[in-house]
Amino acid sequence: MRGRPRHPPPLAPDAVARSAISARAAALGFDAVGFARPSLSAETREHLVEFLAAGRHGEMGWLAARSTQRAAPSALWPEVRSVIALGLSYAPAGDALATLAQPACGNLSVYARHRDYHDIIKGKLKHLAQFIVSHLGGAVKVFVDTAPVMEKPLAHHAGLGWQGKHSNLVSRRHGSWLLLGEIFSTLDLGDSSPHADRCGRCSRCLDICPTAAFPAPYQLDARRCISYLTIEHHGPVDVELREKLGNRIFGCDDCLAVCPWNRFAQAGREAKLHARAALMAPALRDLAALDDAAFRALFAGSPVKRIGRNRFLRNVLYAIGNSAQADLLPAAAACLEEADPVVADAARWAVSRLTAPSA
Repeated sequence: MRGRPRHPPPLAPDAVARSAISARAAALGFDAVGFARPSLSAETREHLVEFLAAGRHGEMGWLAARSTQRAAPSALWPEVRSVIALGLSYAPAGDALATLAQPACGNLSVYARHRDYHDIIKGKLKHLAQFIVSHLGGAVKVFVDTAPVMEKPLAHHAGLGWQGKHSNLVSRRHGSWLLLGEIFSTLDLGDSSPHADRCGRCSRCLDICPTAAFPAPYQLDARRCISYLTIEHHGPVDVELREKLGNRIFGCDDCLAVCPWNRFAQAGREAKLHARAALMAPALRDLAALDDAAFRALFAGSPVKRIGRNRFLRNVLYAIGNSAQADLLPAAAACLEEADPVVADAARWAVSRLTAPSA
């Protein structure tokens, strides 16, 4: 006599909710989604304390100012019971470092070659948050980068990947090319399994760093990081570091681009993150000639716009000084009388480099 047909046991309520959220997130274009408890490990909290105590955050005073909230999601929002971690791939279609071999051109980080990802992700998060509230209930808050949220440890605990030796998140499917966002919810959604560290003995990301910004694996000194120096740092860059910037004028992708896990990454699907032709390899000569209005027009909707024309011009002039291109001397000389003393200093440095006997 045949037994009754077996049916899988019904899913627990939190599993049903996670499935619905994951499906909606995929429909909105997210490439990764996971769930985590609103807490961080003691190791993560200790690492933050040590990072700040050593002054490795540089001028980013907001990291220290809200460190209590950063170390504990519940300190940021006491009602939170679950964190939904989302990832959006921005993997480039080609070689992210190709422009580094073109000294007369400026190299912008891959994420900055089109629209500002903060706006893109926040829009998607708001749609997902609305879906959660209307279909599952509870209250929500959305975060993208600017809030005191430790995104990468939370993404690790939510199973999106692990923090590699370059301190950024690494995914088996998307390599080092995931942009992150979070939804805090008052619902109890359970959690995903944290991802195992799969860096092994690889040290490519550490070895390639032009400024030796990694004191040790899994540790970053932002004060030497090119992304920090070209974006967050306001004053002149130390002379010893200027030539190491090469032609990087906004951010740096070196440690991300060499990660072996990138070989599994497909080019990002979000069209608004695909590189604009004008920002793939812009001529340094043209960038040095931008006035404020032209700068704002070229970088409208781009993350580059937020650093302002003067800081950007400082970076461009460092790149010109590193170019060894004598025909760029007039472009640098034209900036010698700039009112901003940091820009004028960068122009003098560039002119001195291009007129030195060794050049």
